[in-house]
Amino acid sequence: MIAEVIPNRDLQQDVERFLYDEAALIDERRFREWLELFTDDVRYWMPLREVIEGNPEGLHLDDGLAISIIDDDKDFLRTRIGRLDSGFAHSESPPSRTRHLVTNVRLMSVDGDDLAVHSNFHVYQSRVERIDYQFFGCREDRLRRIDGQFKIAFRKIVLDQTVLPRTLSTFF
Repeated sequence: MIAEVIPNRDLQQDVERFLYDEAALIDERRFREWLELFTDDVRYWMPLREVIEGNPEGLHLDDGLAISIIDDDKDFLRTRIGRLDSGFAHSESPPSRTRHLVTNVRLMSVDGDDLAVHSNFHVYQSRVERIDYQFFGCREDRLRRIDGQFKIAFRKIVLDQTVLPRTLSTFF
């Protein structure tokens, strides 16, 4: 079991508020503003869960061996957002409605301006009035304070699902 740090209440509330505001930007399709919450050197990563003998979590202990569903840097996130804005993202035409719920926010470590934060999420995505998806999982974020504001320097998204829809067109 990973032990979390005991943060002061103000820091805990600041981190939670940042994550809730971030989720709202995605749900409101304010993707360019959302992108500004990331550092220039961000890694936005979702490893594949797979059946691994002796490892019920389904994740490689060595992240370097994991197969990625998503492994984006800031430039690629910008490209994905540009595609959504272009009208040529057929999986998002018409656009999905989403609702991101972030919970169980735990501050795992504080090292100067860098914070390690774990949280759980539930993402609901509704498509073309007859298709909906629900995603559950956890995130490991590394937040960095830059000029007094939090920025996401790293995000690891671990879905509980092992079977995914044909297109994964939402952000986590």
